[in-house]
Amino acid sequence: MSALTRSAIFLALAATLSGCGDRSGAANGGDDATLVIATVNNSDMIRMQKLTSDFTAQHPGIKLKWVTLEENVLRQRVTTDIATKGGQFDVLTVGTYEVPIWAERGWLKPLQFDPDYDVDDLLPKIRQAASFDDKLYAAPFYGEGSMLMYRTDLVQKAGLTMPAQPSWNFVVDAARKLTDKQNGIYGICLRGKAGWGENMALLSAMGNAFGARWFDQNWKAQFDQPEWKAALQTYVDVMKEAGPPGAASNGFNENLALFNAGKCALWVDATVAASFISDPKQSKVADKVGFTAAPDTGKGKTTGWLWAWNLAIPASSRKADKAQAFIAWATSKHYTDLVAAKEGWANVPPGTRSSLYRNPDYLKAAPFAKQTLAAIEGADTHNPAVEPVPYVGVQYASIPEFQSIGTTVGQQFSAALTGSITVDAALQNAQSSTEREMQRAGYPKK
Repeated sequence: MSALTRSAIFLALAATLSGCGDRSGAANGGDDATLVIATVNNSDMIRMQKLTSDFTAQHPGIKLKWVTLEENVLRQRVTTDIATKGGQFDVLTVGTYEVPIWAERGWLKPLQFDPDYDVDDLLPKIRQAASFDDKLYAAPFYGEGSMLMYRTDLVQKAGLTMPAQPSWNFVVDAARKLTDKQNGIYGICLRGKAGWGENMALLSAMGNAFGARWFDQNWKAQFDQPEWKAALQTYVDVMKEAGPPGAASNGFNENLALFNAGKCALWVDATVAASFISDPKQSKVADKVGFTAAPDTGKGKTTGWLWAWNLAIPASSRKADKAQAFIAWATSKHYTDLVAAKEGWANVPPGTRSSLYRNPDYLKAAPFAKQTLAAIEGADTHNPAVEPVPYVGVQYASIPEFQSIGTTVGQQFSAALTGSITVDAALQNAQSSTEREMQRAGYPKK
């Protein structure tokens, strides 16, 4: 039994015991006119919910029911439901990690779009990440790489010049100099919340920059190698010296709130954050924000990643036609224009369509556009590390077992951040737990 299967069964039982397994959706006699949509509580998705009157006006026979969840909880609920064919949801918000794995298992329905949707306008790397066997099984709602976002006023005041390609040595030194704890300003904010898609998104990409990798060519875990020690030690040290208190509880949304409140000088995270931290309606420092490449260590790889939040239809849904109509609306050029009209061009979902990065209105309104596109195009999912690897994925390994393994490792690294265990102990625990799970799953595969 694979780690993913065991995890799914455990989560299914947990959901039943906690009441999360209430199947009021399609598969258990729900309203045939109502689409149940599971999504993450990110700002772009919250905005989409507010704009769906445009969709229902075009489709008066369709009602929408939203299940909006924190990222880790969303992954648990959605994975449990699709693995057990629970049928709670008609539209899923899934990442680039899940799409090819779930499509291969027959858990997702392939998508079909009319010519005016313009599938060929999707950015090639994002389209590929949402496909399996050259068929789209999910439509990207927004795409992202990662970059370094920083306070231009604080950097200037400290007499620093931000490089076009900063090194981690520069970032660590700058974070210490920019820290002003008396005034509530922390030199750097990085993800600390445990989860394969939370702290491990950052730390996996950071590991790449330091020359680390999850597995060697024989699928042997690599946490006992010096490159991982260098990456994790750098992370823990700089966060203890220059990070905010309680950082082990901070994920993307928490750090976004800190940056918008003027509490962070440097932040390495998803490019999608750029529109929020430069929006004066949300950010106190909107006019003092700069963008540059994710840090490296001079080894040929950066702390860059590639991700997209996508909308997909589970095979268990009995409302595929209605779900397809909603997905076509939410990921269309029309939706982009709708957001631009309501919220301004800087706030449209980024990173999915080539035409957006040729649009002069967007380029004028979004000073982060070119860096976002460069980050996405620079991510190499097939060669993410300095040394060869047997997996696809920059900040994850695209195998079913990774969801369980990555979260376990993330818990160890989060514990090292709090100081409850040492960096060495965290790496030893990560090595042994990963080896154990890979052996149970039968790796290396013949």
